[in-house]
Amino acid sequence: MSQMDELQRSRILACVQAFCAARYAREDNVPCQIEEGLFLGSVGAALNKSALKDLNITHILTVAKSLDAAFPNDFVYKKIDVFDTPGTELVKYFAECFSFIDEARSAGGGVLVHCFAGMSRSVTVVVAYLMKKHRMSLSDALSLVRSKRPHIAPNHGFLTQLANFEKSLGGKKSKTLTAGYLSRIRVLFHMNKLLVCTTIFVFCYQKFDTRSFYLLFSESLKSKKKKHMGLVR
Repeated sequence: MSQMDELQRSRILACVQAFCAARYAREDNVPCQIEEGLFLGSVGAALNKSALKDLNITHILTVAKSLDAAFPNDFVYKKIDVFDTPGTELVKYFAECFSFIDEARSAGGGVLVHCFAGMSRSVTVVVAYLMKKHRMSLSDALSLVRSKRPHIAPNHGFLTQLANFEKSLGGKKSKTLTAGYLSRIRVLFHMNKLLVCTTIFVFCYQKFDTRSFYLLFSESLKSKKKKHMGLVR
């Protein structure tokens, strides 16, 4: 990729990220309480200063690249600088994340754990914390978090790390995870919701994983009698 192409790509990604952040600030801006003093959310929740104050949130744990502290004079921040990719070794940060969460709660405050969409990286940290703190199984911890924030989807690499973390704890073991948890992308095909395009990337904000772009192929692949979908990061 040439320097010009890389620059153009960076500009496009920056514009898309700004667009998505604005959307989360409008539509997903309230931290979800998982238990006393522990909250989960998207970047939208991390930008909602009044809600953070109202919920007695004093600490903010950011598990994402390219997200800086929005209110550094008002909250205690910690950043885990990682991408949301299956190859990211998030497990090696668990201990310091747990210490930060406990620090906030033991001081009588609360902590918001967030990434960009509040679906994968931050969810993985919160699930791991519950497993460690309460000796919960992976499936029980996932179920609890999903009951508080329905649209969670840790990527398959993070799920594998959580399964291995469960083994390392040596406690209650999970039942086999359902396809709903193992599927990163759960698509519901409704004609009035599905956007199909053969030449451009389409951001499908209602039925697709909102962290990513999707390139859907239709006309050129009709002869194969299949629906094809590619994920582009």
